[in-house]
Amino acid sequence: MATKTVPVRAPGKPPAAGIPNQTLYCTNLPDKLRKQDLRLSLYTLFSTYGTVLDVVAIKTEKMRGQAHVVFKDVQASTQAMRAVQGFEFFGKPMKIVYAKGTSDVIARLRGTYNVPVPTPGQISGVSTDLQKSIFSGPPGSVALPPRPPGEPNGMTQGTKRPREDESDEEEAPMEEDSDVPMEASSDED
Repeated sequence: MATKTVPVRAPGKPPAAGIPNQTLYCTNLPDKLRKQDLRLSLYTLFSTYGTVLDVVAIKTEKMRGQAHVVFKDVQASTQAMRAVQGFEFFGKPMKIVYAKGTSDVIARLRGTYNVPVPTPGQISGVSTDLQKSIFSGPPGSVALPPRPPGEPNGMTQGTKRPREDESDEEEAPMEEDSDVPMEASSDED
């Protein structure tokens, strides 16, 4: 009878995680946390192992409980992955592997970032004339619809109310209960 040989990994060593990368893919994260709280907590946890450039956490149904942590270099991401693997993060043990691809942040730093081309069915990036006039012109250059005649500033004109006749001759009535003359009640000395 032939026996099967099963490869045994060293204790404390994470399972095979793919090709070393600057970006770590974290799963089994709590999905009840707000996105900003999750990003801040992951940044705080991982920044002790190296410079964290970005933490991407998307709260869609497909990406819930997952995040990508982008480091400045591969050594920092490797050190962080080894140290934090299985860490109880808000009551759940984290699972960490290297990301399959390069992060957009890294591609931008290297100058190799390509803007994605929209596929049919996606909202296109083509802007209309109105969008161009609003977003590319200087402030106040937005083309407004023509004003109707008789309205110089685009607002309807109201009628002016006459002022009530006020005369300076009448003085406001003063209370006469005070025994202190006005000069003596002054705070100035």
